[in-house]
This record gives sequence, C-alpha cells and structure tokens, in this order.
Amino acid sequence: MNPNEMTIAAARDALRKGELSAVDLTMACMVAMDAGDGLNAFVHKTPDIALTQARAADARLAAGEAPALCGIPLGIKDLFCTKGVPSQAGSNILRGFKPEYESTVTAKLFEAGAVMLGKLNMDEVAMGSSNETSCYGNAVNPWRRGNDPTALTPGGSSGGSAAAVSADLCLAATGTDTGGSIRQPAAFTGITGIKPTYGRVSRWGIVAFASSLDQAGPMTKSVRDAAIMLGAMAGHDARDSTSADLAVPDFEAALTGDIRGKRIGIPREYRMDGMPAEIEKLWADGVAMMKEAGAQIVDISLPHTKYALPAYYVIAPAEASSNLARYDGVRYGHRAKLAQSDGITEMYEKTRAEGFGPEVQRRIMVGTYVLSAGFYDAYYNRARKVRALIKRDFEQVFAAGIDAILTPATPSSAFGLGEMADADPVQMYLNDVFTVTVNLAGLPGIAVPVGLDQKGLPLGLQLIGRPWEEGDLLNHAYALERAAGFVAKPTKWW
Repeated sequence: MNPNEMTIAAARDALRKGELSAVDLTMACMVAMDAGDGLNAFVHKTPDIALTQARAADARLAAGEAPALCGIPLGIKDLFCTKGVPSQAGSNILRGFKPEYESTVTAKLFEAGAVMLGKLNMDEVAMGSSNETSCYGNAVNPWRRGNDPTALTPGGSSGGSAAAVSADLCLAATGTDTGGSIRQPAAFTGITGIKPTYGRVSRWGIVAFASSLDQAGPMTKSVRDAAIMLGAMAGHDARDSTSADLAVPDFEAALTGDIRGKRIGIPREYRMDGMPAEIEKLWADGVAMMKEAGAQIVDISLPHTKYALPAYYVIAPAEASSNLARYDGVRYGHRAKLAQSDGITEMYEKTRAEGFGPEVQRRIMVGTYVLSAGFYDAYYNRARKVRALIKRDFEQVFAAGIDAILTPATPSSAFGLGEMADADPVQMYLNDVFTVTVNLAGLPGIAVPVGLDQKGLPLGLQLIGRPWEEGDLLNHAYALERAAGFVAKPTKWW
C-alpha cells in the first residue's frame, strides 16, 4: 500500500512507531496530487507550506508529544480562509484574495500537527450540488460507470474534497455542509462525511453562505478517521457567536461498535415517489444490518419533511443575499474596470455581474426577493415557521426514545457532469431532499458508504443523531460501516 492510500488511523500509528516519516507521507500525497490533476480537485497547491509543516510534525513526533493528526496531510476546501494562500470560495469575486488570518478550523488542525497540501475545488460560494458552478471548472469524480468514460460529478458543494479523498490524493479533507454539501459528495464518491451539530465547529474565517445552516466537518476514508478529525476541528470559539461552549468528548473512544438495544428510527416520509429501486434496496439492506447488529428498528413519522426543500430554498438564499452583499469591489477581491462617468452604483453592479456566476446570481435574486418588504411575511417568515416545525418533529422523535435515524443519503448515485445542466434548477435542488432537514434542525448527520449500484458506483446511507451526541452517532455509523464492509475503490484512470 502506498502511504497516500492509508487512513488517518493507520498513518498515525505508523508515524508514532517511526515506520513512516511525515515528510515521506506528505511527499507520497504530493506525487498523487500532481498525478490527479485530471480530477481538478486541488486548485491551489501549497507544497512549500506542506513540507515545512511535515518537518515540524516529524520534530514533534520525535519528541514524543504528537497529537492524533500530527503529520497527517489534508486538503482544505477553498471556503476556509488560510493565511497568505488564495481563498476564493470557488468564485471570481474573490480572485486574488489572500487572507491575513487563519480560519479557526484550519488553525486548530495546524495546532494538531496536520499538513496542508493545498486548497480544494468547490461550487461557487458553496452553492451547488455537483461542483459545476466553480470558477475553476468542474471537479471530476474518480469513479466511473464501468468502462463508460463519461465524467461524473463528485457531488457538491464539497466536490473537490470528496474527489481528493476518494482518489487517495490526501488522507482526509475539510468540507462544509449547508444543505448536504458534505454528505451528498461523500455518498457519491464512496467515502465518509459528517456534518456536526450546528455550533459544534466554529464558522469563524469560513466564507459564509447561509449563516444559520453552514457547518464545517471532516470528509474521510473511514468512520474512525471522521471521529479523529472531528475531535481536532471541534470546540468553542469566542469569535463565533453561534459556537457552543461545550467540552469536546473523545469521539474515537466512543467507537465500540456495540449498538445492541439502540432504537433506530425509519421515517416513512423519506419513501419518496419514484425513488430508484436500488436506493430502496440499499435502505432495506441498511435496516437489516442494523437489526443484525442488535438494534431495534422503529417506524417513525417526520410529518413536515415535505416542506423542507421549499423552506430551505427560501431561508438559504435569503441569508446568502445578505452575506454576499459584502462583495462589492470596494475593499477586497475583484473590482470591475469602470468608465470615467461611472459612479459607485455602476461599480457595484458591474463588479457583481462579472464576479458572480449564474447560480449565485439566481440565489441572490431569490433571496433579495423573499426578504423584500411586500414578500417578507409571505415567504421568509413562513419558511422560518416551517423550519421550527421540522425541528420539533425531530425533537418529538428523540424524546420518544429514538437514538438515531437511518435514511438514504442521496436519491441516486453520481450523475454525469452536464447531465443536469439543461434541467430546471429545481431538479438539481432535489439532490438535497434527504439532507436539508438535518441543517434546518441543526442536527448532526453522517453519510457512510454501504454498497455499489448496478453501474458499479458507490451508494451511501445517512444516519441522523441527537444534538451534541456526535460520539453516539459515530458509533452507530461505525456499526453500519462494519456490517456493510464497503472496501471498493475507484479504478484508476486519471
């Protein structure tokens, strides 16, 4: 096995035993990263930073005081501000922007000894489910439909993160999830991705899309790796007013695999009309696996699920239109070339027309519309009430003794890049049908690869947990991962 193909847990143990150096591990990942250019996953490579961090990690390892992530090479989603390194959120509006500060998440990872290989591709300002709205061009899924050379989506918005981890270009990556942007790409690429409880991980220094929904989390090759990396990313941050002042438990220690007597809810509202038979079967297989592991399966109802997508696509664009108002060509990022007669209004208009792509423009316009005086109550306030009802549905289910909820992660396997391009945008938004409820309710959710479809593409299931109980959720996921025994990797073509 090449070092870049290792899990975080295996690499950690090898590094601590001295069987491998952080520099060698980093070099192996850099070779894989350069060979993986055809996937368009890494968009800003940082080899000098990586080698400096790797050497520092080796010194810490030699001194015997190395935390779990010491010497582990990671990819960082382009949404995270990294000091002195381009951080443009996949958008032309931030072309040339190099922050003078480090996001809380990346600072925590670097304190834990992690190595940054570079910045990863993503949908523009995290708006998209297929990584096709990026100013860097599409990220490409390392998986293919058998011998069919059609390029497939790695999912979005954390598409570059998913592709890089799945193709072993890095050991793990950071992602962010506003409506499914960690879990959907994880499912499409056969990896694990967890969205923590809202407030568990600081949002400071992450380019904002929808502030009440955004949450950062790890994208990894296994559940154990997700537990290790989440432990390093999580924690209270006074600079983020929504960050929870709660101790971070040892998530890895929670992985016993024992879920005997746990009650797993199966929501009847997630049985969608026209759901592909393969997704139905995968879900049924997942239920059987949890039962076999000793869990009790309980049918539950989440009656307001059917309103989740419309509520999400009112709330998220409303918050986006407010957050993205700061990109105006005045202080940083792109500024349009202006005629002598142009005033400040023309500068705003031209800068934003040039800097934002069509999907971001569409969402800003939707958001501005639903927040405007005549429509605020009809749309935005109504969506907030629906959100409260969705949250209450989950609270009632958990109060009734349910420990976790099992659902599909996506309505299909990965589709071809460009296959949705001509469709009504709502068709693309339906990709989030199983994931958005979790963001609206602020709950933790994890996608675990469970099987392959007839075309040989990975399919994942989602587990939804109680708020702040990521350790429990990861343990349920660990039991599912062990039962599923998913070890498939994409055949290398890049």
